[in-house]
Amino acid sequence: MADAPGKQSFELPAFYVPWPARLNPSLPTARLHTKAWSYEMGFIGPPTDSGSIEIWNEARFDSMDYALMCAYTHPDAPPRELDLVTDWYVWGFYFDDYFCEAFKRTDDRKGAREYLDRLLICMPLDVSGALPQPKNSTERGLINLWMRTVLTRSSAWRRRFRESTWRFLSENIRELSNISELRIANPIEYIELRRMAGGAPWSADLMEHAVFIEVPDRIIGTRPMRVLRDSFADAIHLRNDLFSYQREKEEGELSNCVLVLERFLEVPPQRAANLVNDLLTSRLQQFENTAVVELPFLFDEYGLSPSERAQVLLYVKGLQDWQSGCHEWHLRSSRYTTPSSAKNEWKLPAIPASVAFGISAVRLPLSASALGLQRVKSFTFVPYAPVGAVKVPKFYMPFSTGINRHVETARQHSKQWARRMGMLDGIQVVPGVGSWDAHAFDLADLALAAALIHPEAEGPELDLTTDWLVWAAYAADQFQARYGQTRDMVGAKVCNARLGAFMIDEDPITAVLLCPVERGLVNLWSRTSRSLAASTRRQLRRSIQEMIESWLWRLLNQIQNRIPDATDYMEMRRKTFGTEFTMCLSRLGQGLELPPEVLGSRALCELDNAAADYGCLVNDIFSYQKELELEGDLNNFVLVVQRFLDVESAQAVEVVGEMMAARMRQFEHVVAAELPLLFADLALSNSVQKMVGVYVGKLQQWMHGVLTWHLTVGRYKELGHGNARNPIQHLRRAAGLGTSAMRISALLSERFGLN
Repeated sequence: MADAPGKQSFELPAFYVPWPARLNPSLPTARLHTKAWSYEMGFIGPPTDSGSIEIWNEARFDSMDYALMCAYTHPDAPPRELDLVTDWYVWGFYFDDYFCEAFKRTDDRKGAREYLDRLLICMPLDVSGALPQPKNSTERGLINLWMRTVLTRSSAWRRRFRESTWRFLSENIRELSNISELRIANPIEYIELRRMAGGAPWSADLMEHAVFIEVPDRIIGTRPMRVLRDSFADAIHLRNDLFSYQREKEEGELSNCVLVLERFLEVPPQRAANLVNDLLTSRLQQFENTAVVELPFLFDEYGLSPSERAQVLLYVKGLQDWQSGCHEWHLRSSRYTTPSSAKNEWKLPAIPASVAFGISAVRLPLSASALGLQRVKSFTFVPYAPVGAVKVPKFYMPFSTGINRHVETARQHSKQWARRMGMLDGIQVVPGVGSWDAHAFDLADLALAAALIHPEAEGPELDLTTDWLVWAAYAADQFQARYGQTRDMVGAKVCNARLGAFMIDEDPITAVLLCPVERGLVNLWSRTSRSLAASTRRQLRRSIQEMIESWLWRLLNQIQNRIPDATDYMEMRRKTFGTEFTMCLSRLGQGLELPPEVLGSRALCELDNAAADYGCLVNDIFSYQKELELEGDLNNFVLVVQRFLDVESAQAVEVVGEMMAARMRQFEHVVAAELPLLFADLALSNSVQKMVGVYVGKLQQWMHGVLTWHLTVGRYKELGHGNARNPIQHLRRAAGLGTSAMRISALLSERFGLN
């Protein structure tokens, strides 16, 4: 039964707010300024532009009090800067409300696209030319704000801010598609979508302007800076979802994490809300951990000057102020229905304003949740404790692949190659457990993996793919044995730096190669890189570099004995598993040189991520016992889910299996619904569309190949996976064995002209 209008579906949980909110003393002047500016731009009252609709009247504008939000989120900004920041947020909220009324409610995708394309030209990187003539209030406000903001910024910051603003605007198209299809995203998909559509990365960029700094451009793309920005964004959006759930539910909005978890886990709204709050707390604690643990390493590795370090720390402080201020504003603004959450908090008693100005919002949390004590769960892992084998669930797999006819030759070749490189000398990977000898090599059967993900390759190509997979598996095992057991971060970084230096195209390697990992990489790079196009070679190099660098993140978690945050884990697991690397191998020699605008499109990124997550989660289920019990490793999503939901391993495995199915269905959805929109939006030729179809087919082969390999090989069976002997019994088809594969194959044939 639907809730009555206005009736709350749950009580707000006790929030973890680790930094006190402070209020900017320039709030009164900001209120006056932004109301006058909003009237000037046409945001308040009946529209003056033809075709526009009225969004706000003055009473509603006053009640939402965006100046209060900005005064809380930017407590140290001087008056003029606070005015500018407030205007930006008024414009952003007006855009959001206008887009909802004009396009989401009417399901007008064509009009929405035209509306957004106009906004992009309102943000010129070169501001010396003529500006476009605004056609509506949104364009008028954006042009005004752009010119007041970017003139004092560097070209690098200007490009970055333009990109984050455009993502914030354009991602609304995706939300429009989900609403029109009555489709609710899966949890991983939702976090990624919300991060872009919610605008918090844009807020993080604007924060630099508000505190008069610029993060050094050379560290912007590093993991610590990316995690600070993304965890900040996720926390902002998750908090907003808790406050806005009731309003969005009544409006028919489907983009809310409470609803996502409610449907995915099949739990009531209160339980879903509590879990969203736990996820919010986890993201805040990820922010804290990154700032305290990873930033010092970053400062030293990139040689930041004292001034640059101070700028980064001011940026971190600004993001902290934003979090606390945003929470306080949500409690006070009429934009959201806010049931009481103060029962577990103690506020300061009444204090004269002259004494308490700026600290009246201070609350002392009294509950374990508000104190963030669930943090303790992340540090209670006991390495090497017996966990036993897990029951492998039935897997949803609608695709199929063949086995390369050269598989037996590849087995023989790769074993001889591994022996020449020194990989089969019996070095113990985990003391007392086993070694990379001929028996372990046969159990892994990486030639089968290569034959499944590269079924059409000729013999020499399959040999090369197999050797690469052997090298990657051996390197990962050696890294875990050598550095995971000793917690030697310095040695691990030296090792990675040497490996990165070997992937060069110009001069031959003259350095002394110290181990089979180095010998194997040099051998493979010389055999592979010369025959590749420059772009493919760069992609392969980047994928290998990201894979070996991600092993440092894994090691850092082990050093801290810290079970990873769920979101951080999934985003890094794609790299530690080498998904882009192995996908790249499956496409070598295929000539899939897709245009950059296609390769970088949201649709293809979603396909890549969904496929990657499916493969990663397969591995986590099968390697659960091996990693926890035999290697003492805590980087496993089954364990992450187990601790987050407070469930036993069997239940966690079921949740992970459902997550795999959800990611697979998202993959199917993108192929069926979003790729045709991409083709139409970019006006792609038939030849490019067919090339995309081949690309999709390779991803399907990769997913099926990864699953079949895990179900078949003995690498995990010897650890107790007795129920993993027959691959077919663990494949859950949509409508009978093979029928889904036939349906998707027919769809590809129809859409891409493939047989």
